[in-house]
Amino acid sequence: MARKVAVVLSGCGVYDGTEIHEAVLTLLAIEEAGATWHCFAPDIEQMHVIDHSRGTVSEGEARSVLVESARIARGDVSNLADYDPSDYDALVFPGGFGGAKNLSDFAVNGAEGTVNSDVAAAVVATQAAGNPLGFICITPVSVGAMTLGSKGVALTIGTDAGTAEAVETCGATHVDCPVEEAVIDHEHKVVSTPAYMLGPGVADVRNGIKQLVDDVVSLCD
Repeated sequence: MARKVAVVLSGCGVYDGTEIHEAVLTLLAIEEAGATWHCFAPDIEQMHVIDHSRGTVSEGEARSVLVESARIARGDVSNLADYDPSDYDALVFPGGFGGAKNLSDFAVNGAEGTVNSDVAAAVVATQAAGNPLGFICITPVSVGAMTLGSKGVALTIGTDAGTAEAVETCGATHVDCPVEEAVIDHEHKVVSTPAYMLGPGVADVRNGIKQLVDDVVSLCD
């Protein structure tokens, strides 16, 4: 039977939601690995809305993380509050600033911040069920380290010293990693890859995400 992977989105667009390249490459890699996917997102408002053509905040505008995530999922997205790890074999988080603005407040408060309650519950429940987790780009710190750091989990955000320090501040162990590779913590069944934390292009990011997905699916065995 094909493995089922849940994918958590944080909106639609790199500056205020999910990084679209990373999301699509994740879904593609899941299918190429012989697995199936379903998207989830928290039913909350975005921290703010960014005009992606200018890189500026659109004052007075509000958008739903769940509704925006439906753009990437082609409408087939579920409220993360309804996620049940017994229905899936793994849980994966693509990156984008939404991972640090909507899934947690890392963008504002750093390692001292908090993770959205539905996001934290999904991560904790997935690990308790013995299922693997995948974190891409900024989410290894903004979700992974902030929820699992106390367990000493090993994670990567690439090579950026400041963000790596935040991973360590959460209690996790940071491992430097090039964009085309992934870091596996076999003990905790956690895989991470830098993606656009390093870039520079779609092909580079694709290689690392494919490696992460392949590793996550292999940990389901």
